[in-house]
Amino acid sequence: MLSLVVAAVLAQHVDKAWQTVVTLPDATPAETRAAEELASTLTQITGAKAEVITAIRTLPTACVVVGRGPLVDKFFPTAHPDKLGDEESLMMRKGSRILLTGGRPRGTLYAVSRFLQKQAGVRYWTPWATSIPKNPSLHMPKQDDRHKPAFEYRDPYWYGFMDGDWQWHNFATGTDGKLDASRGGTTVYGGFVHTFNELVPPAKYFKDHPEYYSLVKGKRTVDNAQLCTTNQAVRDIIVAGVQKICRDDRSVNIVSVSQNDCYNPCECPQCKAVDDREGSHAGTMVELANYVADKIKAEFPKVAIDTLAYQYTRKPPKTVKPRPNVIVRLCSIECDFGRPLDAPSNKDFADDITGWNRLTDRLYIWDYVTNFAHYVQPFPNYRVMGPNLRFFHQHGVKGVFEEGAYQSSGSEMTEMRAWVLAQLLDDPTQDDHALVAEFLNGYYGAAGPHILHALDLLATKAAMKKTWIYDGPDIHYLDFDTMLTVEKDWQQAAAAVSANKDLTWRVKIARLSPHTVWLRRWDEFQASAKAKGVAWPLPSDKNAFAQAWLADALSQGPKGWTPMTVVNEGSKTPQQFVAEVSK
Repeated sequence: MLSLVVAAVLAQHVDKAWQTVVTLPDATPAETRAAEELASTLTQITGAKAEVITAIRTLPTACVVVGRGPLVDKFFPTAHPDKLGDEESLMMRKGSRILLTGGRPRGTLYAVSRFLQKQAGVRYWTPWATSIPKNPSLHMPKQDDRHKPAFEYRDPYWYGFMDGDWQWHNFATGTDGKLDASRGGTTVYGGFVHTFNELVPPAKYFKDHPEYYSLVKGKRTVDNAQLCTTNQAVRDIIVAGVQKICRDDRSVNIVSVSQNDCYNPCECPQCKAVDDREGSHAGTMVELANYVADKIKAEFPKVAIDTLAYQYTRKPPKTVKPRPNVIVRLCSIECDFGRPLDAPSNKDFADDITGWNRLTDRLYIWDYVTNFAHYVQPFPNYRVMGPNLRFFHQHGVKGVFEEGAYQSSGSEMTEMRAWVLAQLLDDPTQDDHALVAEFLNGYYGAAGPHILHALDLLATKAAMKKTWIYDGPDIHYLDFDTMLTVEKDWQQAAAAVSANKDLTWRVKIARLSPHTVWLRRWDEFQASAKAKGVAWPLPSDKNAFAQAWLADALSQGPKGWTPMTVVNEGSKTPQQFVAEVSK
């Protein structure tokens, strides 16, 4: 009975607009989901029940309208939602009516999510942790807010974050998210990357047609090699394969025609002539992509051909330009990841992105944001995420794939990076330092400032020398003195939230990262502590400490979380890691 009284009192003070969410008769599944999500969340925020209704002839005096239709044109004549881009959103207030709308398919979803985040303070930290503040006096100012994401393709590719609701809430369009029609749909690749052997299988063709494959040092080979991309039969096989992919799945937006994950391009006279003329092996790759793109564009005008500028093809060609329906994905694999990509240590990459930007209006980036040899080990790229995304945007990049630890939960700072990257992919002009601090304080509570201090120290050390995506535990930024300070920060972080079960679990999972370094360098660090006269900061029994680490790594967390299964891209298990360090 008391709850009914409280609800009645709240209802008297809540802005009436929040109590009625309106959809329109021709609402799409995404617009219907957006309205339902809005009503549910407004109820939690204001404490007053919000209901969803469908308006047919007129709008209530006070309401939130979600979507588009004739009534929007009548009551919000300056909105023109039909002129908004596919992902463009608009928030508008006119009197006691509020409009949340956008282009189709995703714009209205993004309008609702932007409203809940920017106006109501909601934060979708992870698929298992959302912050919804209580605010009975929630108010939206009378100002229009129109927004379009900075990039057309935005993929923070982390295990655990390939979740449809988390992705649309955070404006991501990843290929592996469960983004069905009600969540705005997704980018659908036909073959994601390294597709040469899929399109022209060596088992099918090599015996009778070795000329289809790379000529390397005078010999045709399929061992860690590529295709002969100037061979007309190879080109026609690829075109037929791409056509079949598109005919079999009409939802495909992009088909990958891209080199194998190795070197050894073809050295035959025809391929060599093109690459010599262009000053890059990208010459033959772009000519192949252009050929395929030209052959499919009449039947599939909305499908793009995707190819890589990766390793031996990273340098842009001199003259050949990708067709408008060709996407070039430039990869940063060789770069220094402790310093921004426009730093002197990354000049070669900066030159390449500038060169590709001159050649194409459809440049994508394949970026790397974890240590693939040691997922759980600290990887101090925290300060470069924002500068790098701003650098991409300034150089005409249209899409970004941020490859993180994609195989398992429990990797270092996964939660923070996924959220911060998603925010920056939507709007890279945001203050990335503020976003990092916001996440740490919001997700880890009182532990946040201590964790931030540890991350800042590691980032400062990493920027002194090259930081790479395959660094080992003996890398310069993981020295004893640094790790000792980091451990003290984490001890303070754990103590700050010891009374909160949920926050304690979050800190435990994040703290697995620095402890992997201590376990790998236990004897060395013990010797350093003794030599420096410093008290040993951890328990004395290494094997018992390793077993405790394993228990935390395999612990059951909240709904949406899964225990750690691997510690690196090579699929080493946590159990194998502990067995190694316990010897």
